[in-house]
Amino acid sequence: MQTLKLVAVSAGLSAPSSTRLLADRLLQAARYRLAEQEYAVDVQVVELRDLAVDIAKNLVTGFPSEKLQEAIDTVTGADGVIAVTPVFTASYSGLFKSFFDLIDPAALTGTPVLIGATGGTARHSLVLDHALRPLFAYLRALTVPTAVYAASEDWGSGGDEYTDGLPSRITRAGRELAEAVAARPSRTIDEDEVVPFERRLADLRLD
Repeated sequence: MQTLKLVAVSAGLSAPSSTRLLADRLLQAARYRLAEQEYAVDVQVVELRDLAVDIAKNLVTGFPSEKLQEAIDTVTGADGVIAVTPVFTASYSGLFKSFFDLIDPAALTGTPVLIGATGGTARHSLVLDHALRPLFAYLRALTVPTAVYAASEDWGSGGDEYTDGLPSRITRAGRELAEAVAARPSRTIDEDEVVPFERRLADLRLD
């Protein structure tokens, strides 16, 4: 049985936080869908609040701590990523952005990503399309169509005739992430296909 790795990144600052709760719900939905397709699923959560000092030091020194490097490797090594941030000043949090600033721009190429955000009012929901999608487009990730925003009033709400409730949106987004992860080609690298750097450099030389 193939084992797939899902990683959720939560930028919530409090403990517990609605951001972590949303990340857990999305992770659970994606995991459940993959289990239905008979995949074994390994799930992990990266709590950025626990890495805040390490992230700040890395931005100043250019050297990640062992704990921070482990978190970066966990995210870039995932088959699918769930990224959830609280909304601060109409955008993602500084902690969230600072963490993804430390990831190599090519490290998430082609990786399915489900984006989510939390806030006190539904008026901030456009942060998903105006801030988060462009960020992961720059990182060359594959963001799934459904993004999930949870305002305070969404928790416990079943929605109405015009809008799906939060549980329905979580289920749909988790299903989309699971399907994208399951459809992604294997990233196993054939050693015979690896071209040494020296040979690549020689091929570029002009005589």
